[in-house]
Amino acid sequence: MRDSRHDILFDPVPIGPVTAPNRFYQVPHCTGMGWRRPRSLAAMRGIKAEGGWGVVSTEYCSIHPTSDNDAHAYCALWDADDIRAHRLTTDAVHEHGALAAVELWAGGGMVVNLGTRLPPLGLRSLPQTDTGEVHPGQARAIDLSDIADLRRWHRDAALRAVEAGFDIVYVYATHGYLLSQFLDPANDRADAYGGRLENRVRIVRELLEDTRAAVAGRAAVACRFSVGLEDAETYDAFGLLADLPDLWDLTVPDYDLEMGNSRFVKENALSPSIARATAMTERPVVAVGRFTSPDTMAQVIRSGAQDLIGAARPSIADPFLPAKIREGRSEDIRECIGCNICYAHDSAGVPIRCTQNPTMGEEWRQGWHPERVAPASAPQRVLVVGSGPAGLEAARVLGEQGHDVLLAEAKRSPGGRVSAESALPGLSEWARVRDWRLSQIDRLANVQIFPESRIIAADIPALGVAHVLVATGSHWAGDGIGRHSAQGFTTDGSLHVTRVGTVLDGGSPGADHVLIYDDDHHYMGPVLALAMRRSGHAVTLVTPAGRACQWGSYTSEQFASNTALVSAGVTVLTNRVLHRIADGAAHLACLYGGEAIRLRCDAVLPVTRRIPDRALFDALAKTDHGLRSLTLIGDAEAPGLIAAAVYSGHRAARGLETLTDPYTPHARREHPV
Repeated sequence: MRDSRHDILFDPVPIGPVTAPNRFYQVPHCTGMGWRRPRSLAAMRGIKAEGGWGVVSTEYCSIHPTSDNDAHAYCALWDADDIRAHRLTTDAVHEHGALAAVELWAGGGMVVNLGTRLPPLGLRSLPQTDTGEVHPGQARAIDLSDIADLRRWHRDAALRAVEAGFDIVYVYATHGYLLSQFLDPANDRADAYGGRLENRVRIVRELLEDTRAAVAGRAAVACRFSVGLEDAETYDAFGLLADLPDLWDLTVPDYDLEMGNSRFVKENALSPSIARATAMTERPVVAVGRFTSPDTMAQVIRSGAQDLIGAARPSIADPFLPAKIREGRSEDIRECIGCNICYAHDSAGVPIRCTQNPTMGEEWRQGWHPERVAPASAPQRVLVVGSGPAGLEAARVLGEQGHDVLLAEAKRSPGGRVSAESALPGLSEWARVRDWRLSQIDRLANVQIFPESRIIAADIPALGVAHVLVATGSHWAGDGIGRHSAQGFTTDGSLHVTRVGTVLDGGSPGADHVLIYDDDHHYMGPVLALAMRRSGHAVTLVTPAGRACQWGSYTSEQFASNTALVSAGVTVLTNRVLHRIADGAAHLACLYGGEAIRLRCDAVLPVTRRIPDRALFDALAKTDHGLRSLTLIGDAEAPGLIAAAVYSGHRAARGLETLTDPYTPHARREHPV
């Protein structure tokens, strides 16, 4: 039975001429699918509608070829082909009684139109400003004729949106794109669109009025806009527009707060800024906050801070979050961990994926549903060795298929690398990967977990299993071999070399000044540096990259990570390779041929590569134990992201009866409509 405190989340909400069936609103978020993969996009959005999201939105949707971000698969509404492609999504969303929303987008100086090769139209002639990627291009300064064209393009796109079946049409005025460039105090245009605030707001007002006239009551008009307590003028601008749209989709000017990695930003971080604006309008307000707790959601609504619960990442981690709350199954919510792996892969120009939800992006490609797996045609007895992220996910899915599953774990507690990493600074939410899977397994009588059970090849015949999945993980090497060195570093033994595993197991490098050599470039090096500082060590982080946490530019944590290192007193040396330990010092070569550095320290902690732990698999592969299949999964196959390990376990479990060759094409390739 549903908790009565959550009833408020299921109230219908009028939005102009349409009504959202509940308060769960999947705000616009990118997917890496866009116009290139319309079937994948429609299947993914349709799953969310099936899962109970009352409104399901597109990602940013280009109104015209002058807004092209072709390195990424965005949506577009340029012509009749786009209308037909979007119909796949709106039909899939409407099938489950949800509203479909489209975020119309004009890129401005943020993009360089790599695909169309047209000059981008920006507020001024300035270099391209997309913080994720820098290109040697500049925008053409928009003139009054261009503004007239912009209004016409936006109006025409709104008409196409209605024809495509959308119920809510956005005017998108934030995130650094063209409309927010007009709103910026730096807009010193001498015409009616610059200078004083009323002029800078003018283009947003006109587009809201144009869009309302175009959709003519057939759809609601929404506006995505930023307000922030640290910027009083944002509320002045908001006040000039407060009752123009049918719905406000509000966020804050700081994207690192809005899209913050959970290392630095926790649930409901935007609420104070949003609440002030909500009090200024009669229109309903939706806002995000990486909401995962139904108690927090209900409290935010009851407080009047906002009217609908916006979500992007939580809707990716669990498309059925609303349905689970509605059915009184809040404990089954697959909570977002805020790792931003979804965002990272869209930023890389490929379909999003999720650490918690391995079916994300695979709804059409592989036909995977996040809540259902087909029962096994002939249930088997299966052994899964290792209860890290891959092993837990494999055991869970195999159990739901009806197999008799034995899950053997060499240590006392399950979780593998997830348990170890979640104990590090800022990574506590990583534990949700382990805890959710254990909670689901606990309900399956056909899955048994055996802790402190180290399996060797000779044990297999007595277990009577037909299939073995080996998820024995990996360990961090201590030799310095990695991306920038095929030989690693040499050492005369004058410095202690501490392995990452020692620290993850709670050990200490036993030294005062620790040099962390980070050739991994994600979170591990910086997080270990912060952990060492908390333990009282002096820390120098050395990396061959141009910045610490280089890959963190994709996960929106690079800036915050470097800020945290500086604040903690960690010395960071970039563009340096550790090639030798001698005479009690680390010898660091410059990547570009500059002068070498001799740095005295007490211990070296290499964060470079991981070695797969595949001894059991190799032993089993050499001898016929009468197994129907033997599969290596997760980090034991190829060390990578936790998301990759979870996906590996999920795929192996789904394909237990059919996937005999792991390299055989296993999914449909999509071609644009």
